[in-house]
Amino acid sequence: MFRGTYTALVTPFRNGEIDVAAFEQLIERQIAAGITGVIAVGTTGESPTLSHDEREQVIRLTVQIAKGRCQMLAGTGSYSTRDAVAATEAAEKLGVDGALIVAPYYNKPSQEGLFRHFQTIARATSLPIMLYNIPGRCGVDIAAATVERLACECRNIVSIKEASGSVERVAELRGRMHDGFTILSGDDGLTLPFMAVGAVGVVSVASNLLPAEVCAVVRAFDSGDVAGAQRLHRCLGGIFKELFIEPNPVPVKTALSWRGQMTSEVRLPLCEMTAANQTRLRETLDVFDREAA
Repeated sequence: MFRGTYTALVTPFRNGEIDVAAFEQLIERQIAAGITGVIAVGTTGESPTLSHDEREQVIRLTVQIAKGRCQMLAGTGSYSTRDAVAATEAAEKLGVDGALIVAPYYNKPSQEGLFRHFQTIARATSLPIMLYNIPGRCGVDIAAATVERLACECRNIVSIKEASGSVERVAELRGRMHDGFTILSGDDGLTLPFMAVGAVGVVSVASNLLPAEVCAVVRAFDSGDVAGAQRLHRCLGGIFKELFIEPNPVPVKTALSWRGQMTSEVRLPLCEMTAANQTRLRETLDVFDREAA
């Protein structure tokens, strides 16, 4: 169901409000570059600082703009199971193709609590679900055994965005899961190592800025051109690193603003990059542009 390159969309702001025109242009660039799918209102989309109405607005806009030309998922996770169910049901009514559901953060449930959380959400929707494991942000890890149990007992849990940073975890998951269950990298810099042991794509931050290039890496590896994928990955490696020199999505929005595609505006508690880090990011992008010319 989910394989290829998916962009975790940023949410453009202008003067404190969602910049609809910039958002439409962002999605159009993704589709023109051949992206597999887009994911709205995830962490990269600053979902924690969007109001309920704004989250609904962004999801509705994404569905309307994409018009079925690529897959469209919505981030509907929460540390409240009841809220996650409500958000997933609302997204389904708006016409999304799937839900990305992060592990509950802050309250650190047990593995049994995680299982029941995701099971309850899966039973409340017919949408295919991509789990999202990012223990560095959530403070809890969805164990491979729990993922296996969920996939066995919930037919619509079909994929996982794995952002544990562990190649060993991806290999373990691939060994445990049935063939129809897909694993996607949750970290641009680890896409190739993850694909080498069984992942089939990426949920990317960098593709907001360089969608065609990130797609090319995944397609090259998937087609068997490992050397080509490695070459492309090396060219992009510096950018993958610098886009996380400060909290996501601050650097990628800054880079997009330099290209005139949106403002660099983020909402507190996020704030603008330091001058030193802006210089560092700009230098890395300049090197990439020269090499790509």
